[in-house]
Amino acid sequence: MALSAPTVVLALAAHDPLGGAGLAADLTTFAALNVHGTVAVTAVTAQTLTTMSRALPMETSFVAAQIAAVASEFTIAGAKTGMVLEAESVALIAELIDDGQLPAPVVDPVLVDGRGVQFAQPEVEAAYRSLLIPRARVLTPNIAEASVLTGRTLDSVRAVEAAAADLASLGAEWVVVTAGSLTRDATDIAIDRFGAVHRLVGDHLDTPHVRGSGCTFAAATTALLARGVEPLDAFVRAKAFVHAQLVRGQGWALADGVAGPVAHWQPAAE
Repeated sequence: MALSAPTVVLALAAHDPLGGAGLAADLTTFAALNVHGTVAVTAVTAQTLTTMSRALPMETSFVAAQIAAVASEFTIAGAKTGMVLEAESVALIAELIDDGQLPAPVVDPVLVDGRGVQFAQPEVEAAYRSLLIPRARVLTPNIAEASVLTGRTLDSVRAVEAAAADLASLGAEWVVVTAGSLTRDATDIAIDRFGAVHRLVGDHLDTPHVRGSGCTFAAATTALLARGVEPLDAFVRAKAFVHAQLVRGQGWALADGVAGPVAHWQPAAE
């Protein structure tokens, strides 16, 4: 059956050479959820499954040129930010949101590596706080990122709820802290700008292959919101999508048994 004009979404994120996180996760997730994915590359990285050896930020003018190219051809219904390593580029994105050239994005604040070590410079973190988070439709930090942004130790669901409230006070419409690793029922915390807290409960899955799961959740949320799904429903469905992909790759040995990326293929490709 022929498809009607697809919904178009834009990912502003980094290239991962291993194909598990960043733009690779974004595009495969967009395709799985029936939206057309476009990209503006914000950085190129050299990284393994555990460490990042180099990250080369794109010049802000080049990021702007990529966004302009997409906007010249398509109506952008949804946007997602991932790794943005230049404060100037964060400011550019904020300016484009204010000018109506970008919709309020899903902001995945990629500020730490897979070991929880912070790599973003202080001025970038400050730009996130003052410029990007207040303009976010949804902010989707994991535990490590929420800890960096709030200065809190997050070792319980109540601590995560307090951190989510701190982040919501910065102005995002919604904050979803993906904290499923803390509990056996994989509880994530969602809070809106009015302070209403929602616990998103799922099924804990014992698998090491979780690289890119945060990118995948944020990308799925972006796709669903762009298709008109209401926020809370979008979060629940995005969480279920990530869980299904984790199950799909639970037993694979892509990386000699060490922690690998989320499986992004779909049943038609099996």
